Amino acid sequence: MKEIWSMGELLCEIMRPDRKMGLLEAGTFLGPYASGAPGIYIDTVAKLGYDCGFIGAVGDDAFGRCITGKLKKDGVDCTHIAVNREIATGVAFVAYDDEDERTFLYHMGNSAAGQIVYPKSLPENIGLFHVMGCSIMPTPYMAECVVRAVKECHERGALISFDPNIRREVLKEQNLNELVAPIMERCSIFLPGKEEMLLIAGCDTVEASVKKLFENPVLQVIVMKDGSRGSRVITRDEDFQVPICKIEAKDSTGAGDSFDGGFTSAYLAGKSLKECAQIASAAAAMNTAAFGPMEGAITPEAIEEMIRKNYA
Repeated sequence: MKEIWSMGELLCEIMRPDRKMGLLEAGTFLGPYASGAPGIYIDTVAKLGYDCGFIGAVGDDAFGRCITGKLKKDGVDCTHIAVNREIATGVAFVAYDDEDERTFLYHMGNSAAGQIVYPKSLPENIGLFHVMGCSIMPTPYMAECVVRAVKECHERGALISFDPNIRREVLKEQNLNELVAPIMERCSIFLPGKEEMLLIAGCDTVEASVKKLFENPVLQVIVMKDGSRGSRVITRDEDFQVPICKIEAKDSTGAGDSFDGGFTSAYLAGKSLKECAQIASAAAAMNTAAFGPMEGAITPEAIEEMIRKNYA
């Protein structure tokens, strides 16, 4: 079977343990946790039993070893994760504000995370290449590397999946549409949140956005993630909702990334769209059941049981 690969930032996450503990006052943090949105994604793919790998960089330090150790343990091919001996591993501090929304403080573009070493040659067996929008926002160099890989993989016939994963803290004043245009042109699987889809399509409604996005002949499926309302799967022929899986959630960090990993791996394996969405929802739920972005006990067996309980 073809492999799944991704590229982007690898970070250690340092997290507030309780709600409404912001980043302004002294207090307790927990961590380090292996993280970075594309890292969480590829770790989920590996946990689900699919051959996969990652292109990125970490520092020659304890945080870097924390990340690569976690990815290797879960089955990710780390051959193309460079170790930078000059600068430290990237870090993200995470808290919840007074309105219970996550806030982030990133050390990314100025860390090893921003110094991707583009391989002399990409792996030969890539069937799907996944991109997170937050991986193209920190620096022009990171965007250049990711877009280069997208173009090369697309030319080889690989599917391109894309989650905009907009982080205002990283996007800043950059033009979003200019950044994502070369990826959207080649995107087969689009995995936005509702507001992200409206923003990228430049439309006021979901229906208008769908119509505009499907003007791109490469696009095969839109999977709109809509929080507690679940997901909506849309193709040129189908349009249906899949509710979330019910679970006692401890931490939502990384749930969307695990959702992407579940959906894209099932899609590449040829499963039905309904199955893909159910697997994605189950993976997201399993992610939230543990504190920390990559700590969910995601296995094929656990996913199967979660689906049985929620969708039978």
